Amino acid sequence: MATLVLDNSVLGAGAASRPDSGPEENLASRAALDPASDAAIMLRVAAGDEACFNYLVEKYHRAMIHFLFRMVRNQAVAEELAQEVFLRVYRSRESYRAEAKFTTWLYRIATNLAVNHARDTRHERSAQTIYLDAPDEETGSTPDVADDEPSVEQSMMRNERMAAIRTHVMALPERQRMAVLMHKYDGMDYRQIGEVLKLSESATKSLLFRAYQTLRDKLKDFV
Repeated sequence: MATLVLDNSVLGAGAASRPDSGPEENLASRAALDPASDAAIMLRVAAGDEACFNYLVEKYHRAMIHFLFRMVRNQAVAEELAQEVFLRVYRSRESYRAEAKFTTWLYRIATNLAVNHARDTRHERSAQTIYLDAPDEETGSTPDVADDEPSVEQSMMRNERMAAIRTHVMALPERQRMAVLMHKYDGMDYRQIGEVLKLSESATKSLLFRAYQTLRDKLKDFV
């Protein structure tokens, strides 16, 4: 099921190599976009260019699976949700408007799907694993882990710290948890996260500050 988005017989997509510029570029021009940008390519999908859609799938499919896996902590579910993300992208192609970065729109779809899944399975989930680096220096920090081969004691301490991190990350309020994952794992800045969560940049900074402050307080015994 997870490979459905790449199945040409289902989506009619062509080759996944980067599409060449063509007559559809006038769509990008009207939107004042770089014809090579993802948004312009998505506009060409809206115009009926299936190869452009396949290109975007190839470009972002793995990133979507990784992002969703960190949200749902289940590989099969992450693959299914990633498939649904691109199916929704495809179904929404004609209504797509390049009013924000393509990735912002993509992550918004993925985030909404992950939230819905979490709410639907809240009582079914068992303890989940979140491998998260400690808060950055702007909002808090945790000790570095040595690069050398750890001793048994060091491994036990690290495992204990990671267990505490995943417990407290999963306990964060929904938006804080999402913001932390996008910030620490996907390298998204405040503006990008704010666009996905529909928050101002200052509100996003405040959201992340509160999240990292909570983690720092909860993990103070490991600092």
